[in-house]
Amino acid sequence: MTPSAPTGSPRNDLLAGWFKLQRQQFSLDASLTIPDRGLTGIFGPSGSGKTTLLRCIAGLERAGRGELTVDGETWQDEQGRVFLPPWKRPIGFVFQEPRLFAHLSVRENLLFGQKRKHPGDALVTEKQVVEMLGIGSLLARKPDSLSGGEQQRVAIGRALLTNPKLVLMDEPLTGLDRARKEEVMPFLERLHRELEMPVIMVSHHLEELIRLADALVMMEQGRIGASGPLAEMLTRLDSPLAREDNAISVVEGVVTRREPEYGLVWLETPFGPLALADCGEPEGTPLRANIKARDVSICLERPGKTSILNIIPATVVELAGVEGQRMVKLDAAGVPLLARITARSASSLGLRPGLRVFAQVKTVSLLPR
Repeated sequence: MTPSAPTGSPRNDLLAGWFKLQRQQFSLDASLTIPDRGLTGIFGPSGSGKTTLLRCIAGLERAGRGELTVDGETWQDEQGRVFLPPWKRPIGFVFQEPRLFAHLSVRENLLFGQKRKHPGDALVTEKQVVEMLGIGSLLARKPDSLSGGEQQRVAIGRALLTNPKLVLMDEPLTGLDRARKEEVMPFLERLHRELEMPVIMVSHHLEELIRLADALVMMEQGRIGASGPLAEMLTRLDSPLAREDNAISVVEGVVTRREPEYGLVWLETPFGPLALADCGEPEGTPLRANIKARDVSICLERPGKTSILNIIPATVVELAGVEGQRMVKLDAAGVPLLARITARSASSLGLRPGLRVFAQVKTVSLLPR
C-alpha cells in the first residue's frame, strides 16, 4: 500500500516516437507514446534496451532511423534531417549515479540546475523542491558528506529545477541498498503525487514501478512487447507478470474512515469500501493497495458470516492455466483483479467469462510491503 497520485482529467500524449538502432550484438526497434502526466515505467530484464531507449529520447544516443515528437515539437526526424541536440531538449535526466559536483554545496548543485533552466513558466520552485525532497538541512553540505540516498534526492532536485517538459530517470535506485531505497522512495511518491510533470522511469525491479507507475512499458530484446495502464498490464493473462506466483492487482482508493481500535483503515474504491491494516494516513489521502492473486478466493454467492472483511462483487473476464492451477481475471466495477485458485475449484464453481461472482480478499494481504 502506497500513496498515489489522484486521478484527474483524461491524459493526452506528450511524446510519440520510434527508433531503430543496430549494434554488433544488439538491435533496438521500439515505438512508443507517453502521456502528458504521471509516471511511465519501462520494465524489462538487463540488456533488453531500456536504457538505450531512454538515451534515444534524451538525444544522448542517435538512432540511425527514427522520429520523435514531444509536445508538438520535432526533436528527431532522420528522414527530414532533424536532430535536436541533448542540451536543447527540455528534459531533466536522473542517472543511476547522482553525478553531483563534488566541489559545490548541495544548494550550489541545485542552483546549477536553475542556471540550465529551459524556457517557459516554472512548474516548481527551489523552495518547493527543497521541501518536497526533504533536503533543507543538507543545503550547506558537500556531496561527499551525504548518504547515497541523500545524494540521489539532490540529483532529482537538480533535474527538476531545469524546468523540464519531461523527466527521465534511469534506474535511479539501483546503486542503493534496501535501507537507502526506502529512504528515497517516499520522496519519489510525493513528487509523483504532487507534481504533474511527466516522468519516464527505467527499472528492472517491478516492485519499484508498482509503487510509482501509472503506465507500464514492457521491453525484451530491444522490442516493446506491450504497454498500457499499470493495472491492466499487471493483470493481462498473456503476460508473464500475471503468471508468476507473486502476481498482484493494484487498486486506487481514498482514505474515508479509520478504526484505530481495530487497527484498520477504509478506502473508497470504484467497487466500494476496502479494508486494510491502518497505515496512519489521514482521511482524504489517496492510496494504492496491492492485492496478491493467491490471497483472493471466489464465491458464487455472497458469503454470510465470515471473518473476511472484503467481499467484492465481480464478473469473470478470462481464465488461464497456471501449473495445474487457474489464474482468473475479474472485473470489479472497472478494476481488474486476479485470483489464483486450483483447477479443481475453478471446475467445481463452473467459472466462465461473464459469470457474476464474489471475490474474498483477506485484509492481511493488503499490509504494506
